[in-house]
Amino acid sequence: MSKSKNDQRLLRKPRIRKKVSGTQERPRLVVFRSNQHLYAQLVDDVTGATLASSSTQVLNRAGETLKANKDSAAKVGKDIAAKALEKQIESVVFDRNGYIYHGKVKALADGAREGGLKF
Repeated sequence: MSKSKNDQRLLRKPRIRKKVSGTQERPRLVVFRSNQHLYAQLVDDVTGATLASSSTQVLNRAGETLKANKDSAAKVGKDIAAKALEKQIESVVFDRNGYIYHGKVKALADGAREGGLKF
């Protein structure tokens, strides 16, 4: 029986999390993809706190209509970068959450870099 894409992602995820951890000074930028939306969070793993978050859902409420595509991913990346810079966070550790670094995940990362984050 073959495994679904998400089952394969969940097998990759612990291998990544073993190596990637966020701190107060350099939090972890986590990406989550659902079929309809994209989510990004800045997490401090020392305290277990979420420092900032953004998603296509939140940006939809702000007036734009965004779907889970590359353009929307770039906007979410820029938004999370703006929220991070407000809290004097310039450097993050990127956690792709088991997703392949391609397409929407890459677009979100590039958007965050454009917004001023370093990783």
